[in-house]
Amino acid sequence: MRATTPLRSLALAATAAAVLTGCAGPNPRDPYEGFNRAMFKFNDKVDQVALKPAATAYKTVLPGFVQTGVNNFFGNMSDVWTAANNFMQGKGEQGMTDVMRVALNSTFGLLGVLDIASEAGLQKHNEDFGQTLGHWGVDSGPYLMLPLLGPSTVRDTAGLPLDIAADPWRKVTPDAARNWGVAVRGVDQRAVLLDASNLMEEAALDRYEFVRDGFLQRRQSKVYDGEDGPRGKAKKAYADDDLPPTAAADKGAEPAPAASPAASPAIMTAPAADKNASL
Repeated sequence: MRATTPLRSLALAATAAAVLTGCAGPNPRDPYEGFNRAMFKFNDKVDQVALKPAATAYKTVLPGFVQTGVNNFFGNMSDVWTAANNFMQGKGEQGMTDVMRVALNSTFGLLGVLDIASEAGLQKHNEDFGQTLGHWGVDSGPYLMLPLLGPSTVRDTAGLPLDIAADPWRKVTPDAARNWGVAVRGVDQRAVLLDASNLMEEAALDRYEFVRDGFLQRRQSKVYDGEDGPRGKAKKAYADDDLPPTAAADKGAEPAPAASPAASPAIMTAPAADKNASL
């Protein structure tokens, strides 16, 4: 399937940036690059052997409306933790929107399978505790590539246990049903990102740098809600739907709906869409 023009333009721009910066020396945001590259190779191998084939089969076999329903269902669960994080960040209006989304989709939307709230004009947000820590002024710290979970930072990794603990899906019993749900959510998120990750594989000279730089830019934008930092406004370089791929979260991928609380269970080998699913 052919990539859209914005995605292709983004990939070419990222490739050009990699060429221009390739000789600039070590990235100060990535002091553990040796370890991170090793983890990237490991994650990529697992993705190529297991997750990507499963996602390809999932996308090929299941009707589109089923995939949308699965995506919506887990996205509705992620809205619960998103609401809590918006309130912790002092964003009461967004938090109330998230609460209304959960109430509407959980009732009239058949437990979230139908995204009635979006059709009613209630915007979906994606927040996690790493973003909340950033909103509180905690520095992101060095970039990290986590085994199986993918791109992160020291700050986001510190927030990950709470993201996982707060995931409503963790309360599901029996364990077998919960584990199957985690697997389905991971495959669904990976399926959303198939086209974008295929484009990255074709266009990026150094896929590791492409993933790292795209992830850090994306997280910076999400922490400050599209601003360049605590003070000035930034012009978004691309729309959310045209972001660099994260194969492994967020969360929603957006959605990838992801991909929300916590890092995606999918193996991330591209800039994370959203950190919505959890183990």
